[in-house]
Amino acid sequence: MNGIMKDGRKRSPLAMITMPLLVILWTIPTIGLLVTSLRTREAAATTGWWTALWEGGWTWDNYVSVLTDPSVTSSLINSVVVAVPATVLPIMFAAFAAYAFTFISFPGKDALFIIIVALMVVPIQVAFQPMLDLLGPRGLGINGQFLAVWMLHTGFGMPLAVYILRNYMTTLPGSVVESAKIDGASHFQTFWRLVAPMSSPAIAAFATLQFLWVWNDLLIAKLFLGGGANKTIIVTLQQMLGTQGQGAELLTAGAFISMVIPMIVFFSLQRFLVRGMTAGSVKG
Repeated sequence: MNGIMKDGRKRSPLAMITMPLLVILWTIPTIGLLVTSLRTREAAATTGWWTALWEGGWTWDNYVSVLTDPSVTSSLINSVVVAVPATVLPIMFAAFAAYAFTFISFPGKDALFIIIVALMVVPIQVAFQPMLDLLGPRGLGINGQFLAVWMLHTGFGMPLAVYILRNYMTTLPGSVVESAKIDGASHFQTFWRLVAPMSSPAIAAFATLQFLWVWNDLLIAKLFLGGGANKTIIVTLQQMLGTQGQGAELLTAGAFISMVIPMIVFFSLQRFLVRGMTAGSVKG
């Protein structure tokens, strides 16, 4: 029975060999980052991280220096302040839109959905200049504030969110929504009491992707928050590395610390990720 999976299919020998190799290849850079973060600058500069077992150079000073730096702790808090609303807001708006595209008939529905999905292929970089004008001193004057970044991440994340949630909602049983209508439930009640709970796998899947994207974002945070008091952890890490490579040992330690929160989010929601992303891809 060792060669049979739970669903009755035979195990593939090729997959059993390939998957561990892929795991090792994807894990090696993280292991290298961890080992380098635990070595002195001199040791990391003169020997490879894979020689650390016999070359030595181990130290905790890098983590002590990073964790006692007020700018690092404040930027970690700023990243949370940026990432949580920038994840919740697009999900909230996209869920309402996906419900309308799935269960409500209105003129131009298909054309509008195609336009929204087509926005996913537009590079976000082309919108930076007009957004800087709109949010800057010549416009709303909120550049450098968290509100500006929340608005940008919400707008840029909406097309993918609508696409994922709409595809998932099309797989939900329509009889449930029809029964709610017969019972006199409004669209708002149907959404909150039936559709939203049943769509939780897709919502969690997009929340995972959105949170990781926002947390690791450098370009938007650099342009629209700058390097002041509201800077995120990614901007702080980028500033740790000097022009001559000084601060590289602190950069590796800070990078590993910055991975902790997104890793917690990912492993907490990973069971929803594949289910939410693949739902609606095949119907029958």
